[in-house]
Amino acid sequence: MSTLNRTTLFPALAALLIPAAIGMVFFYAPLERTMGSVQKIFYFHLPLAFSAFLSFTVACIAGIMYLRKRQRIWDARLAASIEIGVVFTTLVLITGSLWGKPIWNTYWTWDPRLTTSLILWFIFASCLILRSAIDEEGKRATFSAVMAIIGFIDVPIVFLSARLWRSIHPTVIRTDSIGLESSMIVTLLVSMTAMLIFWVGLYKFRVALHLQEAKVNDLQTDGIR
Repeated sequence: MSTLNRTTLFPALAALLIPAAIGMVFFYAPLERTMGSVQKIFYFHLPLAFSAFLSFTVACIAGIMYLRKRQRIWDARLAASIEIGVVFTTLVLITGSLWGKPIWNTYWTWDPRLTTSLILWFIFASCLILRSAIDEEGKRATFSAVMAIIGFIDVPIVFLSARLWRSIHPTVIRTDSIGLESSMIVTLLVSMTAMLIFWVGLYKFRVALHLQEAKVNDLQTDGIR
């Protein structure tokens, strides 16, 4: 497969699947009996949350690999996954608040799941600020890697928070235990697939962009010398 095809494959698939997923959410999946139309946020909220967790998992792995190998590619993967993770976590918090307002009668409550998710956002948003504040490439990559590894500790805490502490946040264990109809399950799977394919395309684009920026910086540095 050519480089062009590899570059455009995932964006092209995402461009097809995302509209299909949105159409299924609004026209195929039935209304939930208790929550009504607001429950459809679930089909966006859960895939975003899963993709955010994936981002921070990749960031942790990239951080470990950078500390071991000191290769620029791992720092690029680290930076790309943190950026995407912060954006997706922001969308998770927004969609969760919009979902919570009609159900809990408030946009925000200091529920364990919400609180630990907000902490996760602050950790990795701070990592982005740290990266922008350090000019020296090696030091920036090292500090970012350490922070990503430590910050990842909060990912399983967020996932388990609704189970470990008293929480009003719903806990999804099995689809048959939460009353999802087959059409709802199919819609959720399509939404998850579309979001993951979009994630991969965005991740590959951001990694390539970081590597190109690093090469430009190298050329500028050589020119100054």
